[in-house]
Amino acid sequence: MSDAQPWLAQYPAGIPHEINLSSYPSLVALAEESFQRYRDRPAFANFGYSLTYADIDRLSAQFAAYLSGTLTMHKGDRIAIMLPNLLQYPIVLLGALRAGLVVVNTNPLYTTRELEHQLKDSGAKAIVVLDNFATTLAKVKANVPVEHVITTALGDMLGFPKGPLMSFAVKYLKHMVPPFRIEGAVRFKDALAQGAHLPLPRISMSHDDLAFLQYTGGTTGIAKGAMLSHGNMIANTLQAYAWINNILLPGKEVIITALPLYHIFALTANCFAFIKNGGLNYLITNPRDMPGFVKELGKIKFTSITGVNTLFNGLLNTPGFEKIDFSGLHMTLGGGMSVQRAVAEKWQAVTGCTLAEAYGLTETSPAVCINPIDLKAYNGSIGLPIPSTQVCIQDDSNTILPAGESGELCVKGPQVMQGYWNRPDETAQTIDQNGWLHTGDIARMNEQGYFFIVDRKKDMILVSGFNVYPNEIEDVVAMHPGVLEVAAVGVPDEKSGEAVKIFVVRKDPHLSEEALREYCKQNLTGYKRPHHIEFRKDLPKTNVGKILRRGLRDNPPQ
Repeated sequence: MSDAQPWLAQYPAGIPHEINLSSYPSLVALAEESFQRYRDRPAFANFGYSLTYADIDRLSAQFAAYLSGTLTMHKGDRIAIMLPNLLQYPIVLLGALRAGLVVVNTNPLYTTRELEHQLKDSGAKAIVVLDNFATTLAKVKANVPVEHVITTALGDMLGFPKGPLMSFAVKYLKHMVPPFRIEGAVRFKDALAQGAHLPLPRISMSHDDLAFLQYTGGTTGIAKGAMLSHGNMIANTLQAYAWINNILLPGKEVIITALPLYHIFALTANCFAFIKNGGLNYLITNPRDMPGFVKELGKIKFTSITGVNTLFNGLLNTPGFEKIDFSGLHMTLGGGMSVQRAVAEKWQAVTGCTLAEAYGLTETSPAVCINPIDLKAYNGSIGLPIPSTQVCIQDDSNTILPAGESGELCVKGPQVMQGYWNRPDETAQTIDQNGWLHTGDIARMNEQGYFFIVDRKKDMILVSGFNVYPNEIEDVVAMHPGVLEVAAVGVPDEKSGEAVKIFVVRKDPHLSEEALREYCKQNLTGYKRPHHIEFRKDLPKTNVGKILRRGLRDNPPQ
C-alpha cells in the first residue's frame, strides 16, 4: 500500500495497516485453533439452546468423517448447503471444509429454476437440505448431478425434548413441511452417528484451495459462482478481526446473527470473525417475524449485531424493541445495502450505539471498507479501506482520479476472488490486467480518505441487501407466452430500500397483472418478484434496439 494513500495518516489507532496472511494455511486451521482455545465457551446458539466450541469440534468432525468415509467425497468436490440459520449450519459448514470440500451456499427459498441452475453449474455432488425446503429439491433431483442428499428437521440439534417437539409442531401442527420423496436420502442425525465411528480426515489445504462457490448475479443476469479460496476467506476474516479486535473481548462477545449465514456478509463478519474471536453467534432463524425476533432479543445479553438497513428499520418500528437492555451493545455493523441517515440516527438514539456502515461485495469475501466501530455518529460514508486493501476511483479510461471526483470504485487485496467459476470471460470483464476489481459502483473519496457511494454503474437492483439483476427478471418474464417485451428496474421502497418494477408490452391483450404475478411467484424467489407492474404500448430503445432502462427508471410513475 502506498504512503500516498490519504487514509493511512488517520487510520484508526491500534489497527494494523497490513494483516499477516500466513497466520493460517486454511479456514480449518483457524477454526481448529478456536476449538482448542475456547473449548468450554458457547459457540452457536439457536432457540435458546447452545453448542460449545468442543461440541462444534466433535460434531463437525463426525460430519467430515461421514462425507469422506461413507460418501467417499474427495478434496475439491462441491457440497451445497440449503439451510437457514440453524445449529446444523456451522456443523455442516465446518465438517465440509474439514473434509476438503468446496461449499456451495444455497438460498433455501430458491425456486426450482434457480436451484436447478445452481446445482448444475456448480456440479454439486451432495446437498444438505432442511425438510421444509426439500420439496423444491425433489422436483429437480433427476436433472442435477447431486448424488447424495442429507435431510434435516428444524429441531434436530435442539436437544431433548425441545428438538423433537419443535420438529413435530412444525410438520404436523403448523404444516410447514410440504410432502417430499427423495430416493436414498439420509437423515442428518444418522449421518452424524455413522461418522462418529470413522476417523477425521486430515486433508492438506493451502491458500489456493477453493473454500466456497458463492453465487451472485452479474451484468448478464446469469447467477455465477465467485470462487473464494481459503486464502481469500482467511484474509477477510483477519481484516475484519483486526478492525473490530480493539473493542471486542476474546471469548466474551455475543453477536446476533439474523442475516443468513449463506449470505457472504454474515458468513465472514459473524461466523468466521467471531469463531476467531471465540464469541457466541446467536442464530435467528426467521428475522422476518419481527415481534418474535424482538422477544428473542429480550432474552439475550448481546454485545454486537450486524444487519442491513431494512432489518434495523424493522426492529426500530417493532413495539417492545426500545425496552431491550442495550447496556452491553458496543458494535452495530450495517452493510449489504446503503444505511439511511434517519435509521442510523434513530438506532443510535434508541440503543446508544453508533450504526457503523461497511461496504463489500461477494467477489471480495466481502469486506472492502468499514467505518471505525467507535465512530461517534453516522457520517454517510462507507468508511476506510480495511488492512491490506487498496481502493481507488477510476474514470472510464481506467485513470485513477483524485479526491473529490466521482468514478468507478475499484479494489485490490488478498480478499479479491480467484474469478468466476467456469466463466473466464466474465472474470476478465471484472478484474482488469492490473489486478483491479471493478465494482460497478460510482463513488468518490474525500480528503481524509473516506469513501462515499454516489450511484451504481450497473443496473443491479438492491432489495433488502440482496442483489437482483434485471436481465434475470426480464429473461423469466419474457418466457411468459403473453409477454412481448419487458424491462425491469429498481424503484425506491420504504421497506426494502429498492423494489423490482417491470414494464411490460403485452403479446396477449388479455394478460392480467394477477396472472403475471402468479407466474413470477412460481419462477422467482420472493425478493426478486416484481412489486410493481406497469403495462405499456412500447418501451424506449436506443437506435440499435436496446431497451433504455434508465429512461424508464427516471420517468415518473404512471
